[in-house]
Amino acid sequence: MSTRSTPVAIQTAVPVPTPLKASATALSSSSDHTSSSDSIPQAQKIRKDKPRSSVDVDRSASPGRLKTMRNSYRVLKNLTPKQMDDFMNSYVIYGLDWEDEAQMIATLGPDYPTAVHDCLVSYYSVLNHLCALGEVEKMYIPPVMNTHAGILDNQLLYEEFVAREIELKSGDHVLDLGCGRGRVAAHISKYTGAHVTGLNLDADQLASARTFAAKRKLPLEFIQQDFNVLPLKLETESFDAFYQIQALSLCKDLPATFREIYRVLKPGAKLSLLDWVSLPAYDPGNSEHAELMSRIKPLIGAVGTPTVDKFHAALKEAGFRVLKSDNASIDGLQAPLIERADGYFRRLQSLILALVKLRVFPPHFKTLMLRLTQDGQAFVQADRMRLITTSYHILAEKPRS
Repeated sequence: MSTRSTPVAIQTAVPVPTPLKASATALSSSSDHTSSSDSIPQAQKIRKDKPRSSVDVDRSASPGRLKTMRNSYRVLKNLTPKQMDDFMNSYVIYGLDWEDEAQMIATLGPDYPTAVHDCLVSYYSVLNHLCALGEVEKMYIPPVMNTHAGILDNQLLYEEFVAREIELKSGDHVLDLGCGRGRVAAHISKYTGAHVTGLNLDADQLASARTFAAKRKLPLEFIQQDFNVLPLKLETESFDAFYQIQALSLCKDLPATFREIYRVLKPGAKLSLLDWVSLPAYDPGNSEHAELMSRIKPLIGAVGTPTVDKFHAALKEAGFRVLKSDNASIDGLQAPLIERADGYFRRLQSLILALVKLRVFPPHFKTLMLRLTQDGQAFVQADRMRLITTSYHILAEKPRS
């Protein structure tokens, strides 16, 4: 959902019954305001006791929820049978892992990297619209930066924290790897005045990102590229900073990718990562752990299963110096926000299934919603057991000499 507020209430061109709007209002009632700190531990300590009214974030680049949902509803309504088949079949890759090449070849054939690419395009061209029906248009569950804040404000809080920790200032050029619809890039640019270049493999998301940026006259550029196909189409030492949010679970070769990022960054540039990792408590030989992992990977869209040690090793091999490495969530748990997203989409599913039964929505919406809401509780359980997280944070730097 990787996995990072109002359901489909369409008033004019596409009439939709009003229960959807009521459901949305109930779910998005959390409006949160807290100022961020330059240190995650300090921010966490401060925010635990902050009242809801204290959340202070820049929402000026945030999209209008109803318009966003209306547009995504229209796209989903008009999916062709082939698009539906391709989307459902794309889930095959999440039962695989980059580290087991033999299984990749047995399942997808010798040219498995191309097969994975095609599956990712089929997956994200639909998933981004499903996520836009709720609070995860950015396609990531954020770290819990403020326990009184909801998903949207925790996203903004984290993004502003990133902008400060990589020391962005007006006119800087920053690279966003796996930029999705460009909504994170828009917020960071609006917040700092920086020029953001976003890379993504899905033309559908990039079209949305370009339209969104153009309407707001933001200095954003978007390039279509699969970051597993190297080298990147970028000039050497052309960026002042780098960030990515929950994209590297799709990375085939972390050392090679970090070497490329090192190449395009200027000396002294900082790099911020937020991603999915398996934690030390996870035991692949434990049947319960393995079963949870097999359910979570399709939910959050993870092909690889990196560990913190693998990230550190790949960064250091590329030449980076790790400055900070920790779980960005308060108490190391994302479960409150995962449960919020899961609860919302389950309520939305109930409403949509009723509307499908009444023939208000087309039948394929049932397939989409059942797939989207599958295994949310497995994600919550594994997070509470501290087996995995999608909020692991690393700050690194390219040395000046």
